[in-house]
Amino acid sequence: MDKSVWQRQILPFTVLLGLLAGAALLGDYLLHRFNLVWVGRYLGIPGTLLIIGSLTYSLRKRKVIKSGDLRGYLGAHEVAAWLGSLMVLIHAGIHFNDILPWLATIAMGVNVVSGMVGKMLLDRSRRQVQGQRDHYQLRGLARNEVEQAVFWDAVMVDAMARWRKVHIPIFVAFAVLSLGHIVAVFLFWGWR
Repeated sequence: MDKSVWQRQILPFTVLLGLLAGAALLGDYLLHRFNLVWVGRYLGIPGTLLIIGSLTYSLRKRKVIKSGDLRGYLGAHEVAAWLGSLMVLIHAGIHFNDILPWLATIAMGVNVVSGMVGKMLLDRSRRQVQGQRDHYQLRGLARNEVEQAVFWDAVMVDAMARWRKVHIPIFVAFAVLSLGHIVAVFLFWGWR
């Protein structure tokens, strides 16, 4: 395996996913250890708000929001979604008393992983095609010959750029399940 692929792609992905899981387990453990389980009950609210706030990237990308740097929005999207997911995971804890919240948590987890994998694969593929272009240009090929040489790889990268067509429906499933959980909480929670 290429060292740069390991360093640039696999290691950061593994570390971020491991940190998310570890921080969620540690957070839940600490809340139980210090008898603060009630705090976890309310962490779902700011976590959900952070996840909703992370959608500003999609609004900026689709030009609903017209100002600001798209890369800045992407960075904020990634951080807010990660922190929001952490809070929701701590909120979910290790409690298996209801199926709807767990389905929402699983959908959220799949959404987080699909977002991270999609970004990783797309970024790597774009760099690889650009590296091929640079290589062929250094060999002295004309621009049209370079584009012909990387045509199928470029087509594949374009197809991979459409991974959002999978990521977005997963997010919609997460949103619907989360909304169902929130409605159920308002209907059935003993508001003491």
